Amino acid sequence: MRSVRAALHEVDEERLVRLVAKGDRAAFEELYRRTSPWMAVRLRRRCGDEQIVAEVMQETYLAVWRAAGAFAGAAVGGTATGWLWTIAARRLVDAFRRRAHHAQPPPAAAVPEVVPAAEELALAETVDGDVGDALRCLAPELRQVLQAMVLDGLSVRETAVLLGLPEGTVKTRARRARTEMRRALA
Repeated sequence: MRSVRAALHEVDEERLVRLVAKGDRAAFEELYRRTSPWMAVRLRRRCGDEQIVAEVMQETYLAVWRAAGAFAGAAVGGTATGWLWTIAARRLVDAFRRRAHHAQPPPAAAVPEVVPAAEELALAETVDGDVGDALRCLAPELRQVLQAMVLDGLSVRETAVLLGLPEGTVKTRARRARTEMRRALA
C-alpha cells in the first residue's frame, strides 16, 4: 500500500484523473489531497459562508468521481486542475442560485477587498510583464469581473450571481476592464 501511494505521489493530476475514471480510490484520494486545499481557498475567496464552501467541495469531488471519464485534458488544451476548478465554480454558482431562490444572496458573496488574496498574489506572479502591470492597475471591482469572466470562464449571468451584482453592471465593468487593459497595453 505504501509503494502505491508513493508511486501516485509522482503522478501528475491529469493521470490521476484518468486513474479515477477507472475507479482507482487511491488515485482519487491523492487527487483530493493535492487539490482540495487550494480549491477551498479559492472558494472561500468567493464565498464567506463555510457551509456553502463545504457543500460545493463535496459536490465537486462527487462530480469528479462520477465524471472523471469525461475529462478531455490536454487533448483540448485543458488541465486537470482547470477542469476541477470549472466544476467547482459552476457548483458554487448553482449553490448561489439555490440560495437566491429562497433568500437574498449571502452578503459574503461580494466581500470588499482589504488585502490582496493569496490567489491575487499567485496571479501576479504568473501574469507578469506588461499584461501583469495592466492587470494590477485595474480597479479591484474591474479586476474581479475580468478574473471571473476571463480566467475562470464564467458567463455574465454566473459572474453576476457570484459577485452579487446586476448583469448590466457586470457587462459594464467587463467592457471598462477590457478598454483599460487595451489602453494600458497600447
